[in-house]
Amino acid sequence: MRHVTDEDPLADDAPDEAPDEAPLLDDLMPWSVAPLRLGRPWIVAPDVRTLRARWDRLVGAEGEERERLFRPSRARTPSSSVAALPGQATGTGRFAREAGPCPAPVRLAHGPFDEQWLIPDHRLIDTARPELWRVADDRQLFAVEQGYVPGGGPGTGGGPALLVTAALPDGRSPAGRPGRIRPLFRRPGGREPNVSPGLLPLLGERYGHEVTAEELLAWAVAAARPSPAGCRVPLPRDPAVWARGVELGRLLSGVQLRGARGGEKPRLPGGRRPYVRAPFPARPTTPVYDPEEEALEVDGGRISPVPVEAWEFRVGGVRMLEQWFAHRTAPAEPGTLEAIGPAAWPQEWTSELLELITVLALLAQREPDRAALDAAPSLTRRALRDAAVLPVPQGARVPASVLDHQEEGPEGQFALL
Repeated sequence: MRHVTDEDPLADDAPDEAPDEAPLLDDLMPWSVAPLRLGRPWIVAPDVRTLRARWDRLVGAEGEERERLFRPSRARTPSSSVAALPGQATGTGRFAREAGPCPAPVRLAHGPFDEQWLIPDHRLIDTARPELWRVADDRQLFAVEQGYVPGGGPGTGGGPALLVTAALPDGRSPAGRPGRIRPLFRRPGGREPNVSPGLLPLLGERYGHEVTAEELLAWAVAAARPSPAGCRVPLPRDPAVWARGVELGRLLSGVQLRGARGGEKPRLPGGRRPYVRAPFPARPTTPVYDPEEEALEVDGGRISPVPVEAWEFRVGGVRMLEQWFAHRTAPAEPGTLEAIGPAAWPQEWTSELLELITVLALLAQREPDRAALDAAPSLTRRALRDAAVLPVPQGARVPASVLDHQEEGPEGQFALL
């Protein structure tokens, strides 16, 4: 199957490709969006204070210095004229004239397991995917496919094929080609599930109860497997297997959401919770793991216990804890906006690290349960075709019209949707 692309929004799946394979996530949640292309790294940071300091430095510069700091690209320069992002009250005049305060940063899922902050100004983002912003609200969840890495399936260090987040995701992948971003709902307010027409009634008939979009997403989080064609999601024939997988997927999703959408913050049982045994220095560098002591050490700083499963947790073959540190400690070119950051390691970063260790440890504990779902007989793409769920109608693959709010166009003009 070829995925829907931005250049070819009406592309459909090939009718005879892999009919006896498990369906792709593209068959089940057909509306997808390509990853964001931010264009300039300084608009993302792990803390809000850094973004405001960078903004102030930029708007305080003039002429050629402002242009150099801005980092122009083919898509964006200080003279670009673009509309505001949906739901964001930011300027739409040319950035060369900008002199106001920094817009309120928003949470961004900056690749897997790394929540940072983004300046939500369309004038700064090369390709922001406004259709995602238009449906991002307190009811929305985003399923994010991870890039396919050959030989990187469950148990091989590839990590989960599908992640879920309540924060707007940029769709970055640590290795391999990035996957797609799939909102759970096509409209704000939790309206119109992004599910192939006829699929939920078919599953409800098979499993003996009404199946919701949330239930389907939970199953996909637990059961999705990587493949060269995209995420494959086997649909079991046995209702008991479905119930077990949905329960597991809800647990995994709750851990990944970290308390968002009314859930509870993830916690390890007493005696296994990580604590700071020695504080980090002002400028930590590379983390080192001591498997015998179950300790994470950074230039004299120390956290334990850190289960080996958390340290070894990888997505696309990349160790998540090492990548998290790299995003906060990698040197930046002097004189650039990326070089502006905290003078010392912030306490909130340590708190976020403790939470990340907890998240990865809890997910790793459930990996055997996730792998066990592989053995169940499942419905094939041929069965979905026989049930007239496939091929997916073209209208389900494109964004829904959202006409209940206004959006500001370039230079303050009204934007027509």
